[in-house]
Amino acid sequence: MEILGRERRRRWSQAEKLEIVAAVGVNGETLARVARRYDVSRSQIYNWRHLFRKRGLLPAPVGPIFLPVEIGAPMHAEPALEDRMVSPLIVELCLPQGRCLRFDSGIEAAALTRLIRSVEAA
Repeated sequence: MEILGRERRRRWSQAEKLEIVAAVGVNGETLARVARRYDVSRSQIYNWRHLFRKRGLLPAPVGPIFLPVEIGAPMHAEPALEDRMVSPLIVELCLPQGRCLRFDSGIEAAALTRLIRSVEAA
């Protein structure tokens, strides 16, 4: 019998598993890159890490780990505040009697209250 290609079922020694699990995070290595490099699934690395922590072979994480993040230029530039304030936002309020009011979003609350009361009274 001849096997073509790589055999998918492999046996990893305890030392090899520890080496693979320990490689995650070293010099910024992600779990996905380590999995590709060793040709093992990500879920397998998660399982090994869980088992090693359970057995006390890996220290439990102490707290949150912060990674550096680079923020580049935004994909689309936001319009300047002045440009956004040029056109006021129109609000439409539908009253129970079927009447609708349209007004600028910058209207003062007292003026809006008077307007609603006068429309409802009519």
